[in-house]
Amino acid sequence: MTVGIPEALAAGEAVRGATSPNPPVGCAIVGPGGEVIATGGTSPAGGPHAEINALRAAGDRARGATAVVTLEPCNHTGRTGPCSHALAEAGIRKVVYLTADPNPQAAGGADYLRSHGVEVTFAPTRVDALQPWLASVRHGRVSVTAKFAATVDGFTAAVDGTSQWITGSAAREHVHEDRALRDAILVGTGTAIADNPSLTARYPDGTLRERQPRRVVVGKRKVPEGNLTRLGFEQYPTPQEALDTLWEQGARDVLVEGGAGLLTSVVELGVVDRIQAYVAPLLLGGGRPVVQRALAGTLADARRYTLGGVRTLGDDVLIELER
Repeated sequence: MTVGIPEALAAGEAVRGATSPNPPVGCAIVGPGGEVIATGGTSPAGGPHAEINALRAAGDRARGATAVVTLEPCNHTGRTGPCSHALAEAGIRKVVYLTADPNPQAAGGADYLRSHGVEVTFAPTRVDALQPWLASVRHGRVSVTAKFAATVDGFTAAVDGTSQWITGSAAREHVHEDRALRDAILVGTGTAIADNPSLTARYPDGTLRERQPRRVVVGKRKVPEGNLTRLGFEQYPTPQEALDTLWEQGARDVLVEGGAGLLTSVVELGVVDRIQAYVAPLLLGGGRPVVQRALAGTLADARRYTLGGVRTLGDDVLIELER
């Protein structure tokens, strides 16, 4: 792997969850001898982009160096100036970028750099941190991940309604790590009323993580006083209204945690870009299903996803599917 790519990827991953509506980009500055001089990630909206932060950290050592960036440097002026211009002005000799910018307003950085004597290489690489943002640009809406925990035979709760805990501690810890990367978490009013979930991202000792997603309840039923009120929450009558408002307010990556009614609704809206299925080695034979009603009458009409990844978390398995 090209020197600087792992460091650029890590810098982008480190700021994931803190940059929307901008993408979580990472940049590494590599010296002529192959040493990584500095790294930088995108600041929160309105702040410097990854390239600027990396250039500032590198200082005069950036002249004659190579910049490895997870996304094509932008070529437009928004709340900050064009990163392509800054790289050229800093004396960067070569730029390697891993993802082409799909945003027509920001694209063109590679061409600008070439026209100003900078060697540019496109090294196509999957950047996990950018996937939700890329989906949001393609579709013009927030990127939606549907998450659920279920038994191996497809139930999220037993016949008597008990569901804590289907998965073990390792899977639950992963959920909290993942929550901290999201702009918002959505649950239905049924879940908010019955389970009173915290929807927070916590460490194993129960303390709150530094980054917290917005907590959103979807549905028209009134949530009782005391439920979800410790940290506050937003409520919208329909999934579409919730997603539209979140998009307009700068969110790009949201997690839908259920219950079955809300999961069914977002699947039927056709907006689910990714599925996280936490599967436990349990058999119930009956209980609450993952979704509320049939989504297709025949296999030919089923909604199909591609396998994005499989990992074990203690005795449980996380299956990630992509649109």
